[in-house]
Amino acid sequence: MGRMNGKVAFITGAARGQGRSHAARLAEEGADIIAVDLCQDVASLTYRLAQPEDLEETTRLVEKHGRRIIATQADVRNVDQLKAALAAGVSELGRLDVVVANAGVVGIKGQPPLDAWCDTINTNLVGVINTVQAALPHLAEGASIIATGSTAALMDTAKKDDPGRDPGGSAYVHAKRAIAGYVHDLAGVLAARNIRVNVVHPTNTNTDLIHNDATYQSFRPDLPHPTRADAEPAFMVQQAMPIPYVDPLDISNAVLFLASDEARYITGTQLRVDGGGYLKWYDYHI
Repeated sequence: MGRMNGKVAFITGAARGQGRSHAARLAEEGADIIAVDLCQDVASLTYRLAQPEDLEETTRLVEKHGRRIIATQADVRNVDQLKAALAAGVSELGRLDVVVANAGVVGIKGQPPLDAWCDTINTNLVGVINTVQAALPHLAEGASIIATGSTAALMDTAKKDDPGRDPGGSAYVHAKRAIAGYVHDLAGVLAARNIRVNVVHPTNTNTDLIHNDATYQSFRPDLPHPTRADAEPAFMVQQAMPIPYVDPLDISNAVLFLASDEARYITGTQLRVDGGGYLKWYDYHI
């Protein structure tokens, strides 16, 4: 018997990367899925976002496990689009038990810089809040809300010598820190309704969010046009364990645990899946 049998999960940013992995993993354990993704590029960002065919592949993977999926192109920056997607999904699948507020972008090296700041904040922070606000009317006792944070939220990564040189990159850190606080406070508000709220903080994860030219340049500023091969050794600096990054499945397994009844009394948790990255940073800075 699957750990998610009889449950319906709403996942944002589901077309590829961590979101696709979460959808497939929860479906493997018996969940039906309501999936949304923007499925188009954002002008200020320097890398390609998921496309409609990526969301189709997520649909195929969920259905491969014999589960149902309602997949919709929707923008987490627009709460009305989220409400419409959820209403359609709940109407078809009958309920909502799990929310995975996962959609996110990285604004590193984005242009114009202030547009990159706004697009990152509006996706990574406002988008999480919109997702939760849209879902709350559908959630009953025992529901689980899980947000995707980042170990960047737990570290003082600001460049104090030049704090304004990369607004898009700074916005990513700011948004993830704000999510950490938002989840903490929301967990307290919803505990009386027996609705759990937690956040998973990944380190570098093997997705398109790190595999793009802007991120490679951020990790290897000493090279004019660094490649993936150039950047991967630098990725290892962030973890205490000798790895450049974790895999999406590593995050999905944490999401599955928090979504399942095994975690029925766990709320307000900041769960790091970081290869010891926070420990390494903490030990270095004390």
